[in-house]
Amino acid sequence: MKVMEVKRIQIAGGELLTPNNPTIPFIAGDGIGPEIWEAARRVFDAAVRKAYADKRKVNWFPALAGEKAFRETGEWLPEETVTTLKKYLVAIKGPLTTPVGQGHRSINVTLRQKLDLFACFRPVKYYPGTPSPVKEPDKVKIAVFRENTEDIYAGIDFESGSAAGQELLRLLKKAGLADRVRFPKTSAFALKPVSSEGSKRLVGAAITYALEHGLHTVTLVHKGNIMKKTEGGFKKWGYEIAESFGDKVYPMTHYENTKNEEGEAIAQRQLVAAKQDGKVIVNDIIADNFFQQALLNPSAFDVVATLNLNGDYISDALAAQVGGIGISPGANINYQTGQAIFEATHGTAPQFAGLNKLNPTSLILSGAMMFDYIGWVKAARLIEQAVAIAIGQRYVTIDFAQKITDAHELGTREFADYIISKI
Repeated sequence: MKVMEVKRIQIAGGELLTPNNPTIPFIAGDGIGPEIWEAARRVFDAAVRKAYADKRKVNWFPALAGEKAFRETGEWLPEETVTTLKKYLVAIKGPLTTPVGQGHRSINVTLRQKLDLFACFRPVKYYPGTPSPVKEPDKVKIAVFRENTEDIYAGIDFESGSAAGQELLRLLKKAGLADRVRFPKTSAFALKPVSSEGSKRLVGAAITYALEHGLHTVTLVHKGNIMKKTEGGFKKWGYEIAESFGDKVYPMTHYENTKNEEGEAIAQRQLVAAKQDGKVIVNDIIADNFFQQALLNPSAFDVVATLNLNGDYISDALAAQVGGIGISPGANINYQTGQAIFEATHGTAPQFAGLNKLNPTSLILSGAMMFDYIGWVKAARLIEQAVAIAIGQRYVTIDFAQKITDAHELGTREFADYIISKI
């Protein structure tokens, strides 16, 4: 299929330049992907028409990945698709299939690696009326920045008994660390790379976001008490990049030494003073404690920056507090090159494919994020407001209708129709 020759979204001087009729590639996805994409696309087009009349329009360009790509080309992620995504800079996609324990590597992870999409950005907030398992979901408003390219997701994974695994075991013996492997003959191994560069660019993006949005805290979530060189390095490098922001940021590197009652009081006074001065406070917390505090006191967190595996758990756990990943938007972004893919954050649910039942809100809100990102803010707000109205008036898909009293249950297409009627 030939792409209409139009101006592309580009980046210059750190700023995105968006023409009035950009080409934006989309990957419909597997399972329920095509039907939630079609519902979301109609919402996107309606919002752009309402916001800008005939002055702006997106040229949607289909790109192949996943099961359809494999059937047509024999590849799960054709190189042509990667080239297309690079060319047009900003894209959006539905869910893609990833086998567990065997088969091809995650297409999502591969895209993040190939395009160097170092930040998985997941803003988590509550829409009134959404069914939630917690008492005060409205207190959850946390922007999660998850490092996307390092940690165990680098995919350096050795099978039990493999030559590479045995070679690694020999290196551990030379380093005097082999006795830490409880069952060396049957152990599989994975390596966890964490770099200064990767950590700093991720934390820097989180701090920049907080400054641009008038938020007060950036919390580094890590397990540095156990993995002192990797997760501990993330914490150290995070504070180092915080120092580079000068007097705009207050890094609370002293906080770990103020655990007594007097020290806590001093730290809290400093925190209040920094907020009053309009500074972003950078602090840190151990990952397991974060999960506890996110339930007990979620309003203590504005922006969270964390490593890949932690971020995978955290973003889904926070989403559960506000209604689940079915309505949670997400994006994978390189804030330096401008490259970005916005995506549905849930799975493919193949058993429901073609039934016109499931919730397209995750992809719809990811599209709103995309319009924000390219500078089409009015369209983004129209989408968010319409989604809020639909949920507030109890016009929802089956996943919510089963949990809301007197709900109006809609199919995927009909839910999109209702949102469009409120734009």
